[in-house]
Amino acid sequence: MTVMAQHTSSQMSVEEFEELATYVAQRFDAVRLEFIDGRVGIKGMTNGSHGEIAMWLVFQCKHARPDLTLNTTGQGLKVESYRNGRARPDAVLAPVGHFSGQGEWADPDGVLMVVEITSYDSDTHRRDRVEKPQAYGEAGIPVYLLVDRDRLKVVVHSDPDPRIGYHNIRVVELGQKAALPEPIRFELDTEDLKGHVD
Repeated sequence: MTVMAQHTSSQMSVEEFEELATYVAQRFDAVRLEFIDGRVGIKGMTNGSHGEIAMWLVFQCKHARPDLTLNTTGQGLKVESYRNGRARPDAVLAPVGHFSGQGEWADPDGVLMVVEITSYDSDTHRRDRVEKPQAYGEAGIPVYLLVDRDRLKVVVHSDPDPRIGYHNIRVVELGQKAALPEPIRFELDTEDLKGHVD
C-alpha cells in the first residue's frame, strides 16, 4: 500500500536510497520506503481488510502449493532494469526457504509471483497499476497479481517482458475464478474477497 510519493532528484543512487531506507526503518516502525522509477515512495500501514486479503491469499497458496510460501512480511525486492529499483510488495510467492540469507533487498530471481492490494489513496493508480507492473515485468517476475479493491477486480499479469512489463493481462471480477498461470498453476476462487473491499 503506497500512502504517498515524493519526487527525488535524478541524482539519488540505489546505495543512497538503501541508506535512507535503513535510517527511516530504524526510527519509524510504521513506515517503509520503496524506490521505483527514480522516485521514493512511502509504504505505510495497512487496514484490517487489506490484512485479511493478504492472509486469505496465504491460506489459498499454501493449500494449493505446499512447496511454496507467500511472504507477507514486507520482503524487499530489487526490481526494474538492471535492478535499480527497490520495491516492497504486499506479498511475494517463492519456494519455501527462498529468502533465507538474502537480506532486506533480495534478488527477484526465483520469485514466482508478487502481490499488491490496492489502497484507498491518491497514489494507488500510478504505483500499483502503472509503475509496479512495469518494474516487476522488467525484473522477470513471472506473475504479478493485483487485488484491485477500488475496481472490485483481480488482475493477473503474466509473460513478463523487460520492455513493456507483461504481455498478458487478465482481468477477473471479484466473485469469479482467477487462473494463476505457469509456474504457479492453480485457481483462486475470489468470492471470499467480496467481503474485504472496504
